[in-house]
Amino acid sequence: MTRAYNFCAGPAALPEEVLKKAQAEMLDYAGRGLSVMEMSHRSAEFVAIASRAEQDFRDLLNINDDYAVLFLQGGASQQFSMVPLNLMPEGGVADYVDTGQWSAKGIKEAKKFGRVNVVASSADRNFSYVPEQATWQTSADAAYLHYTPNETIGGVEFNFIPETTVPLVADFSSSILSTPLDVTKFGVIYAGAQKNIGPAGITVVVIRKDLLGKARANTPALLDYQIYADNDSMYNTPPTYAWYLAGLVFEWLKAQGGVSAIEKRNQRKAEKLYGYIDASGFYRNPVQVDCRSMMNVPFMLADDALDKTFLKEADQAKLLNLAGHRSVGGMRASIYNAVPETAVDALIDFMKDFAKRNG
Repeated sequence: MTRAYNFCAGPAALPEEVLKKAQAEMLDYAGRGLSVMEMSHRSAEFVAIASRAEQDFRDLLNINDDYAVLFLQGGASQQFSMVPLNLMPEGGVADYVDTGQWSAKGIKEAKKFGRVNVVASSADRNFSYVPEQATWQTSADAAYLHYTPNETIGGVEFNFIPETTVPLVADFSSSILSTPLDVTKFGVIYAGAQKNIGPAGITVVVIRKDLLGKARANTPALLDYQIYADNDSMYNTPPTYAWYLAGLVFEWLKAQGGVSAIEKRNQRKAEKLYGYIDASGFYRNPVQVDCRSMMNVPFMLADDALDKTFLKEADQAKLLNLAGHRSVGGMRASIYNAVPETAVDALIDFMKDFAKRNG
């Protein structure tokens, strides 16, 4: 059976090598006679899986001992609540940058817990750019500054890390592990797994240890970072199989040469696709050029009446999940780490043929 090329924004493509290894170990992990998904999370076997996954993740991003790495549930959306509950004091204020739908959702949730100061917004141009930091209006007493480095829906990516004197918090769900990152510039990094880490169901949080233990008194146990850190992310039963698969992805990524090597591959994929779109005269990308995402490439056809035909024919060509988010329409190709360069080549060939037949 020939596998299709999957351009889904999430749950996204997983490396074929990872899927094959998981398949081989499905019924019998390491000669134990049972699947990882049947194991106790307290067993020596699973504790070893979890420890290895954490260490590989630390190695990939050069995360030092000043930071705790947590494997949680609830997706990045749960972090929209956990961040203010753990970092914003009662009656406090936090700064947020508004560059798209995911940052907007984080802002909406944070307002339930305190004052939110939107330091800058790109809503005036339909979230097609990142406001320059020199224009931001920050608070003098902010508990933290939150931003979304890559907006999955709009395909907008920061080309800089904000400078700030308060803890920097970032939702890296759709760009984590795609490019090297100086973790020491951040107070908290969080990422839902279903883009570049593994299957849906697990979320990775990297938090500077001096920020632990600051949760509000009425914070539920399962929303308190300190409790997870004290219990090796196993205060309750974690999503064990998703954690195992994330570990396999980390192993795969190290085998590819690490994050620096995968960045070069990602750059080639993005340059090819944007290059063709810009030169085509039939397709267009709505994002300011210096803010274009390397992971999520939205594009429009010359005539949106052709959208359904494009998607139907792409599906027949085994180029799957190219529809743009329902809120913006058009097309979107998500080209995460596990999407091979051959997938981008096949997509460009299809787009060329479609434009020739319909232009």
